[in-house]
Amino acid sequence: MPSEKEIRARLKPGCICKGIKLHTILSAIENGADSYEEVARRTNIGGGSCNSRRCREKVNSLLLKKNQ
Repeated sequence: MPSEKEIRARLKPGCICKGIKLHTILSAIENGADSYEEVARRTNIGGGSCNSRRCREKVNSLLLKKNQ
């Protein structure tokens, strides 16, 4: 059974412009993506109407948390 954190991640947006959920980004990071560019390549985030301003900040924050 998924945890509450996992359920929330499945519902939260990760890249609003492209409609990609947070759990997709978290999965890429858990599977070895270690930079925004690598996460973007694996998940197809970025390049939407905001030009990655929103998702880049979110991904960089998640990567910092992982590396602490």
